[in-house]
Amino acid sequence: MAGADPHPHTPDGRYFVVKGRLWRLSNPDLAPERREALVKQLMAARREVGAARKTGDKQRERAARAAVDEAKHGLGERGPVWWTDGTPDLNRHMVKNTPYAHWYAELPPP
Repeated sequence: MAGADPHPHTPDGRYFVVKGRLWRLSNPDLAPERREALVKQLMAARREVGAARKTGDKQRERAARAAVDEAKHGLGERGPVWWTDGTPDLNRHMVKNTPYAHWYAELPPP
């Protein structure tokens, strides 16, 4: 991977934070080969979204967005959570409104 991730990750490794919002990380228990295949699928689908938008092909764009969603589900970034301790999913929540608020407030400014 080129460069370090500029976004802080929660101490439990479940989320990263962008502009004060939590975003679910990929399942760390995925086999490396599976993760690589899913990331390739995700990147190809994202490129297809862009190509479809450039041509204005709404049907093609919907199909590409569905492929993005499928890859994100496979990675564990969407759909059922990949952890098993019963902790609820806080994906897309503002970090200040979650149990991570104190941790985030203690981080040095970017």
